[in-house]
Amino acid sequence: MTTTWDCIVVGAGAAGLSAALVLGRARRRTLVIDAGGHSNRSADGVGGLLGHDGRPPAELYAAGRAELAAYSAVQLRSGEVTGGERHDDGFVLELADGSRELARRVLLATGMDYRFPALPGIAVRWGRSVFHCPFCHGWEVRDQPLGVLDRGAAGAQRALLLRLWSDDVTLLANGPAELDADDAARLYAARVPVEERPVAELRGPGSSLTSIVFADGGERPYHGLLVPVTLHQRSVLAEQLGATAADPGPVAVDAVDIDATFHTGAAGLYAAGDVTPGMPSVANAVAAGSGAAAMIVHDLMAEAHGLTPVGAGTDSAR
Repeated sequence: MTTTWDCIVVGAGAAGLSAALVLGRARRRTLVIDAGGHSNRSADGVGGLLGHDGRPPAELYAAGRAELAAYSAVQLRSGEVTGGERHDDGFVLELADGSRELARRVLLATGMDYRFPALPGIAVRWGRSVFHCPFCHGWEVRDQPLGVLDRGAAGAQRALLLRLWSDDVTLLANGPAELDADDAARLYAARVPVEERPVAELRGPGSSLTSIVFADGGERPYHGLLVPVTLHQRSVLAEQLGATAADPGPVAVDAVDIDATFHTGAAGLYAAGDVTPGMPSVANAVAAGSGAAAMIVHDLMAEAHGLTPVGAGTDSAR
């Protein structure tokens, strides 16, 4: 623990690598700690990212790492941060290998755990023929028979949204549909049938979906399935370092609360990407990582010269 880093970035997904690039170009001593396990690692390609549309996630991250190699201020390390605490005016982070690292600032870019319904056949198809975001995966299953595994008002909205990618969409309520009269009328007008039979399993070769089997033994052809997910913190690190959770949203259960400058309200602690509230996507994570890093550079500069830190959250935390 001989080096005090300007910033430690916890996580090397889209947000973490994007942040490290900005920090490196600003010549800030930066350590990126990567535990792996990126949430989109099973996807065939990244959808909707300008310049990289359809590129396999592993290739995107490898290219990002290669770019960082040009900046001597940035070091990447494989490992898992298992804990952390405040140390003087910064932080000390503990790694699974027993090492400890000091930093003046920390950026949480750990991503989140995506939890989907426990239904036979979903896991092997997750991120491919089974997905939660039509903006990321809808194009790949366009004009095919598609299902939405949900119910109630949320299910109706998801089915109507997915209808933009296919004329053949069914709301699979997996039991009582729990629709009010207005939502039922909207689905009828959009020619979206509602199926209330319980779903038993998904079928198809490998990660492909060809049909859905119902509990009564019936089977219907489908080639894509949209399912709701909930996002959960991967560790207690954010809480240990002083961050607070945002109010639960429609997707994220315990996202890290941040202000407009990506500051968590705890002095020196920032967060970006899926770990924060907002629509989870690679494009948004890249933008958030870049923005958070710029705020950290401003914050470090302000501290060095006795200026007021950027952002009300940072100012009130000091």
